[in-house]
Amino acid sequence: MKEVTASAPGKLMLFGDHAVVYGHPCIVTAVDQRITATVRKNGVDIFHLDAPDMGLSAYSRTLADLGKKGTPKAVCFIEHLYKRFLEKHPQQEGIVVTTRSDFSSQFGFGSSSAVTVAFAKALTTLYGVELTNHELFTLCYQAVIDVQGIGSGFDIAAAIWGGTLYYVAPAKTVNPLGGERFELPLAVGYTGIKADTPTLVRMVETQYQAEPERVGSIFADIHQIVDDAQQAIVAQDWQKVGQLMTKNQELLQQLNVSGVQLDELIQASVESGSYGAKLSGAGGGDCMIAVAEPDRQKIESALEAAGGQVMHVKLHAEGVRIES
Repeated sequence: MKEVTASAPGKLMLFGDHAVVYGHPCIVTAVDQRITATVRKNGVDIFHLDAPDMGLSAYSRTLADLGKKGTPKAVCFIEHLYKRFLEKHPQQEGIVVTTRSDFSSQFGFGSSSAVTVAFAKALTTLYGVELTNHELFTLCYQAVIDVQGIGSGFDIAAAIWGGTLYYVAPAKTVNPLGGERFELPLAVGYTGIKADTPTLVRMVETQYQAEPERVGSIFADIHQIVDDAQQAIVAQDWQKVGQLMTKNQELLQQLNVSGVQLDELIQASVESGSYGAKLSGAGGGDCMIAVAEPDRQKIESALEAAGGQVMHVKLHAEGVRIES
């Protein structure tokens, strides 16, 4: 086998934002915007990457220098994962990696996790290393921890398993919700602002350390909302799902992770008839989600009128797969 191409989906957090970092469950869904990674052997001891969608072209390093200081942010996860792979499966020759993305990293769809998973799947397949989903998760998650030191891995899980998941970090629980043809009637609005996820995560951590009882109580309430939302989603009770989204959003506002643009889009969707809405992810910017019932067109028009960009994505998408 000379070359393998794999693709993995992006994600949207539905419930449990921030609390998932501290051992609480979340619900995440895969989106049909995918990142593709092609891997081939190159016959020399060089790792070469072309990732124009990530702002990186003709990047190369010797195998001996993998993971050392000076690695560009865009390639950190991939490079550390490759280094870990070589520690278990030593190779004399390197690889050429080419990536292509359906979506921009600015939207908050988890592009770094999607490309890491797509690369890991292509790499392991190229060398005939068969991994279960959980083993693939561990390989990818370890690379993230190598780079960031912290992370819940929910976006990695979404990229691997696909669909809609009830998830507890780090993949202690991965429960798929809904069947293959399951549909989530959600509208997605982009604020136009790129969220600074690491800063927001650290901000919540600082709050938790300063006020453990207050923040711990918020996390406990979010935990209950996630459990209730799991049942409501399976029952396809979208009115209940919307009510729970609104409750989850109120708790996230207490953590000060929302933002003016997010709040405006959320308010616009609810005022146009949506059963409920909330931010999706770390907050500060990126996307919000709203139950697109009873009138999707009216809700999406309201989002645009409020300055949002409606993202026409399909949810509950297929997980990582081999393309060729």
